[in-house]
Amino acid sequence: MKAKRNPKMDAYVDEAEKFAQPVLKHLRKLVHQACPEVEEAMKWSMPFFVHDKTILCFMASFKEHCGFGFWGPKMRAWLKQEKIGASGSMGNFGRIASRKDLPSDKVLLRCIRQAVKLQPATKPARSRRAK
Repeated sequence: MKAKRNPKMDAYVDEAEKFAQPVLKHLRKLVHQACPEVEEAMKWSMPFFVHDKTILCFMASFKEHCGFGFWGPKMRAWLKQEKIGASGSMGNFGRIASRKDLPSDKVLLRCIRQAVKLQPATKPARSRRAK
C-alpha cells in the first residue's frame, strides 16, 4: 500500500530548521513503516499521524529541538510501564536535537505498533465543524 502523504507535512518538514529535517524525516519514515495505512494530517499547525480516524502520534519542530509523542492516556500509561521516553518537552521523548536523541528504531517501531493496538480504546480525532 502506498503511503498516504500530505503535501502540507512535506512543506512543514522543508520549512523546519536544518537540524530538525533529518529527525522529522526519520520519524515520518518509521511511522509509515510500522503502520502503512496511517494517514498524515496537520492539526494545530503540527504534523499528526492518524489511523482509522484516531490520532496515533505527532511530531513538532521548534527553534532548537523537536518533539515526538503519542496520543491518549492508555499509550502514555504503557510508555510509563515500559519505562520508555522522557519528559521535559512536548511529546514523550524529551527535547530531540538530533537523531542521536531518539530511542533506537526497534524501540520506536515497537511503540508505534503498540499505539496502533491501543488506538481503538482512544477517542476518534474530531474533525472541524463547518462554520
